[in-house]
Amino acid sequence: RFVGMKSRGVYETPGVTILHAAHRALESITMDREVMHLRDSLGVKFAENVYYGFWFAPEFDLMRKMIDETQKNVSGEVRLKLYRGNVIVVGRRSPYSLYDERVATFEADTVYNQRDAEGFIKLNALRLRLRGTKDLRSV
Repeated sequence: RFVGMKSRGVYETPGVTILHAAHRALESITMDREVMHLRDSLGVKFAENVYYGFWFAPEFDLMRKMIDETQKNVSGEVRLKLYRGNVIVVGRRSPYSLYDERVATFEADTVYNQRDAEGFIKLNALRLRLRGTKDLRSV
């Protein structure tokens, strides 16, 4: 494939599929949202470098270092349910979890002022309101 030739192949790795689901579940509670977005955007390039055998390429080394840094706090326990070819996360916990129930609530509390959301929503909607005032052709 690297040289452009077409080929067919089926790759099945049930053990890795299970480990990957568990790892992603831990990442979801121990990694910042923007770091996860960056990880996802580099994932394709990382996999491409692995596929092509570019283990010692400078860009691969840089990506590995970045990934190592993001994984420092990805540790904990995950409970999975395996059913008819599906991997279902039924529980997860980590001493490094970024989840804080006091902040995650939508009820009145002392950690988060619900009125702060109003300004946030208005600022995020600004570009949409501006677009609505213009006579633009549909994209």
